[in-house]
Amino acid sequence: MTGRFYIHNTLTRRKELFTKEPGETVTLYTCGPTVYDYTHIGHLRPALVTDILCRWLRHLGYPVHAIMNFTDIDDRIIQKAQAEDLPFEAISQRYMEDFIENMGRLGMDQVSQYIQATHHIPAITRLVEGLLQQGYAYPLEGDVYFDVTRFERYGSLSGRTLEELQAGARVQVDERKRHPADFALWKGAKEGEPYWEAPFGPGRPGWHIECSAMVIEHFGPQVDFHLGGDDLIFPHHENEIAQSECFTGHHPFARYWVHNAMVQVEGEKMSKSLKNFVTLRSLLSRHRPQTLRFFLLATHYRKPLQYSEEGLEEAGRAFARLQNAYQRLEEALAYGEEGGPSLEEALTQAREDFTAALNDDLNTPAALAALFDLARAIQKGLREHPRPRGSAAALEGFRELLGLLGLRVAEEQTASPQQREKAEELVEILLTLRQEAREAGQWLLADRIRDELSRVGVAVEDTPQGPRWKWRHG
Repeated sequence: MTGRFYIHNTLTRRKELFTKEPGETVTLYTCGPTVYDYTHIGHLRPALVTDILCRWLRHLGYPVHAIMNFTDIDDRIIQKAQAEDLPFEAISQRYMEDFIENMGRLGMDQVSQYIQATHHIPAITRLVEGLLQQGYAYPLEGDVYFDVTRFERYGSLSGRTLEELQAGARVQVDERKRHPADFALWKGAKEGEPYWEAPFGPGRPGWHIECSAMVIEHFGPQVDFHLGGDDLIFPHHENEIAQSECFTGHHPFARYWVHNAMVQVEGEKMSKSLKNFVTLRSLLSRHRPQTLRFFLLATHYRKPLQYSEEGLEEAGRAFARLQNAYQRLEEALAYGEEGGPSLEEALTQAREDFTAALNDDLNTPAALAALFDLARAIQKGLREHPRPRGSAAALEGFRELLGLLGLRVAEEQTASPQQREKAEELVEILLTLRQEAREAGQWLLADRIRDELSRVGVAVEDTPQGPRWKWRHG
């Protein structure tokens, strides 16, 4: 039984039942990064929510067409291009490739298609022209602005009203606009900057218009899921709703708005603008990709995630416990007759708890708790018999549940032969120290050495002839 899937909808501020029938295609759009710098851990939260949501929907029987965009034209991209004396396309391409490479390393492979704003200029200009013709937008000295007073439901996503925006506005920011909250659909061409021709004048798209144009171009007037960080609720997603629904005849733009909370460093949002971000390149030089993925999964997507090195190290130790249980059960299959306790009941309970967790607004911490319950049952069974009854089914079920979170119990070793030889020497030294600890009755130390070896991909088996070990793969 897969149960009924509920997800929190920012627009209605409550969990809602997903109502499509299995077999019907689900459409999903995620606001991706503005590509003017290297990928940082803050980018991973919307990417992870996208990845888990796609995995779960596919598990529930839905074909999923998932798109993530890149904002590949922006003031910051232009500034970096000018500083490096390169075309803006070279800057955006560099950081798009970095993002996609990191997604691959972290197993975030569920997106059907990555798309770029600059590849959709005709769709953008059609949208701007339509809004002008319908009176929802107005030209202003080469720019084109959306008139927020023409959309009665403006503020429905964020809970802000035009009166509040008017009262809190600093009108001197741009006195030309009809209302302080009016936003640019099209920015007139400036000397030395890239531009495209359009019926309303040369220029480049505003930030908000690109996502509306891409959704409508690929999915039509409505998308099932629209995802992004909660820092995009206002003004970005609010503006998307206004311009999209005005263009399409007030057809609801997205059925479910799904927003993740931010990654924080010492209580502040991690961002490039605040210069408190940690790049994925840096993190993955110190931590395994699966450790980082586990760290992200351990906090519910709608709660702020506190970044710290200590948290990542703890995530590595916790994931090692799952790896250890899986590896020991896998090795138990080499024994002959099954006996002792059965793992069937533990597997059934883990499936039920895991399914209930993900059906309840993608509650990944509760799903991980179900996996740890299964791991404890496996370890208990192995203490009572070398090969508990139902071991093969439990192993397959364990692998399946891990896979639904995109977790692998081992990662491919990529060290050079020389590095591998040195690593093997270190493993042998640690195993000697562990054996000495066991002989001295220092069981906590011996177990700690075993668990730390497991965390870095070394499976240890104690046999009557002494400890045996091997690298884990796959």
